[in-house]
Amino acid sequence: MAKRLDTTQNLSPTEFASAVTAISSAFGDPTRRDIYLHVRTHDGGVTAAKIAEQFDLHANVARHHLDKLAAGGYLEVGRTATSGAGRPAKLYSCSDPNISIEFPIRHHDVLITLLGKALSLLSEEKAEQLAEEVGIEYGRTMAKSLSPSDTSYSFRQSLHVIAGALSAHGFSAHAQQFGEDLQIVTEHCPFGDAAVKHPVICAVDRGMVKGMLGSLYGHGTTKLSASLPQGDEVCVTAVAL
Repeated sequence: MAKRLDTTQNLSPTEFASAVTAISSAFGDPTRRDIYLHVRTHDGGVTAAKIAEQFDLHANVARHHLDKLAAGGYLEVGRTATSGAGRPAKLYSCSDPNISIEFPIRHHDVLITLLGKALSLLSEEKAEQLAEEVGIEYGRTMAKSLSPSDTSYSFRQSLHVIAGALSAHGFSAHAQQFGEDLQIVTEHCPFGDAAVKHPVICAVDRGMVKGMLGSLYGHGTTKLSASLPQGDEVCVTAVAL
């Protein structure tokens, strides 16, 4: 069960850093915080399907949020009763309605700025290659946590799952069709001003989309056709087979 976290406790620097990391992981995303608050109001618990419906998310994205909260000890996981032959669904409920979160949510602006400056020491081509490779590896990891290995998605379905996963990480993304092309449109970038100062960071986004697409569907190409650093209102990643 999650315990009340108090900054006045006599924690070592390592314990303090670990506690902040745990809370940031669980509550650093606004959608996840809203989901947690929603679960707190339902004494009987909720399923991933209900959360997906309530927050207009793909079921796998909703499950990802709930499992993150459960892993941090903020939710307990049970099973729904079923009278049929199907497997009971997971039922998520609040582990402690009186829990108090007293650490402020901390962003990673310093690390992102450091990344941008470090990449600026390389040639533009090498920096973009490195940033995209990091994004691809992270995208593959995200895909593994979102989708069972035996799940099959169409190209279009994959893009909607990818957009949902990016939104879960603070990108506020959605998939849309533009002419004959499909795009991932990102209305908010969690990298903030660092991406504007160091546009090479945008290659991480592109790589994340490519990494998830490769795991969920298969090989595809991604191209950034609009971005905030270029003065556009949103970032747009064109995706093609």
